[in-house]
Amino acid sequence: IVVTGGDDHLWKMWALPDGNILMMGEGHTDWLSGCCFRPSGTQLVTSSGDTTVRIWELSRRGCILTLAGHARAVRDCCWHSSGHLVASASMDGTGKIWDVASERCRHTLRGHEDSVNSIEFLPFSSTVLTSSADKTLSLWDSRTVSRL
Repeated sequence: IVVTGGDDHLWKMWALPDGNILMMGEGHTDWLSGCCFRPSGTQLVTSSGDTTVRIWELSRRGCILTLAGHARAVRDCCWHSSGHLVASASMDGTGKIWDVASERCRHTLRGHEDSVNSIEFLPFSSTVLTSSADKTLSLWDSRTVSRL
């Protein structure tokens, strides 16, 4: 199984190797830039040019949460290995750490001088890696929002 997102504002889940579409989700109002399964496999997080991050419940085949707070398009998203946190990277020059249970932004990562294009939690840690159009990489402690 693979999930893709595109300019059609949809994410699609495909079966491999035959290429059949198993499921799709609509709700974003602009292109999709990222799709990532929750470690348990029960949910999906997506990021979009519409400045939002959405959480999808796969068994319900629908969006259960929209996270808004970025000022520009969101370029990437990922889950923490615990499944409790989501990270997002935006063209507004920030990364955000979202607490899924409280449905709120826990921290905003500021310090890049240009678009933050990718974000990733290091496995089983509180460390976050961001890459930016300012040609830098940064490591962050997601508990204190300090650069490492």
